[in-house]
Amino acid sequence: MAGGERGTTGGRHAVILCHPDPSSFNHAIAGAYCDAVRGAGQGVVLRDLYAMGFDPVLKAAERPTNVGAVYEADVLAEVDAIAGCDVFVLVYSIWFGTPPAMLKGYVERVFGAGVQPEALQGRVRTDLLGGKRLVSFSTSAASKIWLDEQGQGQGLNSVFDQYIVHAFGMRSQEHRRFAHIVPGLSARFADQYLREVAVQAQRTCAQIAFGDEALLADPALVARMAR
Repeated sequence: MAGGERGTTGGRHAVILCHPDPSSFNHAIAGAYCDAVRGAGQGVVLRDLYAMGFDPVLKAAERPTNVGAVYEADVLAEVDAIAGCDVFVLVYSIWFGTPPAMLKGYVERVFGAGVQPEALQGRVRTDLLGGKRLVSFSTSAASKIWLDEQGQGQGLNSVFDQYIVHAFGMRSQEHRRFAHIVPGLSARFADQYLREVAVQAQRTCAQIAFGDEALLADPALVARMAR
């Protein structure tokens, strides 16, 4: 899905999905989030990186240190597809302790297009991501206990979530982690997790529609996003 209209209650969400299996739980997460956003009357654009065949390899001419960097057509098309979004949602599996290489390449080539190192270090708000919200959903086949023993949550938060927020001048970030996502995951747990995804989507829609302060004062506003 390219483009994506702004909904009746304002707000536009870019859902960036990175998983090679169309029948994966990650695809179900992306679908649940998109459905909840549309149900709340807001707009959504889904970017399924594997289905698109996105090339994650940064080209020499695209390096941000190059004066007059030249960006290939696929990068320009992606920037255009997600421009104007209020929320950027990353959906991916944790592989060997980090997000998939394809997602990292998307950050490098698309999020980082035209952004100079000095701007990153100064936390300058970029045109694409500045002042916007980051929401992440990650899955892992490992158990939560094992992940905690490895410091996975804290490590990923430091080197990926917080880096993206600070480097591109984003407003905030939230991350929902689902552990022990394996073949044969029971329908009961799958449904519970997907309900959590929908609630997160509704909460994010409410933040956009009413503002953070209003939502803190009246949490019941989230219910107005569930139609």
